[in-house]
Amino acid sequence: AACSAGTASVSSDETLIERMRHFGELIGIAFQIKDDLLDYGEADIGKPTGIDIKERKMTLPLIYALSQTTGQRRRAIMHTVKNNNNDPAKIREVIAFVQQSGGIQYATEQMHHYQQQAFDLLATMPQGETADALRQLVEFTTQRKK
Repeated sequence: AACSAGTASVSSDETLIERMRHFGELIGIAFQIKDDLLDYGEADIGKPTGIDIKERKMTLPLIYALSQTTGQRRRAIMHTVKNNNNDPAKIREVIAFVQQSGGIQYATEQMHHYQQQAFDLLATMPQGETADALRQLVEFTTQRKK
């Protein structure tokens, strides 16, 4: 909404406003996926990991990892997230599970997919300083370390 509102304040071009709305949606999804990745220690930045697990949040990396396993292991991980989410050893176990089950790789691929869609959409818009700044925003969103 912010991208379309900003565009509407300087242009009455409905197509451009809609493109910017979609751009904002794409960059917002990429931002959220990056946030999920940082919580699993995607980058060694000294930031605490496992906060989403402590808060019982089902993030994309965890959802994907759970989809790749069945039975007892899946139930054990779900139990940990629901009930033992303040135990540092259990949190490390969930993080390791997500990493080993491809959750980090999958989420990273999805983040880059949304990033590329945002770049592709920007390529259809008027070029100049504004488009350059928006490209830098997309890059920052997916490359940030915290």
